[in-house]
Amino acid sequence: MQLTLLKTKLHRACVTHSELEYEGSCAIDSDLLKVAGIHEYEQIQIYNVTNGERFTTYAIKAEAGSRIVSVNGAAAHKAAPSDRIIICAYANIDEIEVATYKPTLVYLDEKNVITQTRHSIPVQAA
Repeated sequence: MQLTLLKTKLHRACVTHSELEYEGSCAIDSDLLKVAGIHEYEQIQIYNVTNGERFTTYAIKAEAGSRIVSVNGAAAHKAAPSDRIIICAYANIDEIEVATYKPTLVYLDEKNVITQTRHSIPVQAA
């Protein structure tokens, strides 16, 4: 059996641009894509922490080192510059591999600088 698990996330990325007239998708600094393991044209889910919007699009490359996270096309209605978002990609994993599987978690500050990376989310306590 295949299960869909979190492959990677860019946690609390800061939207730098919102381009309604740009060809759709989400442009992400290619250095961030590389660290997260997100491929160009890969489907991503975006969860807007600022306004609660959730939507699906795909990743495209922005200039390396630019720290750009640009929500484009129709999705530009769902995120504005300075919004904090979580960008996730998922993968289908064989059930047998689940016990040893570890996602890539990349945490960003308000300037889209990596503050830490991890492979697990701490257990939520009461």
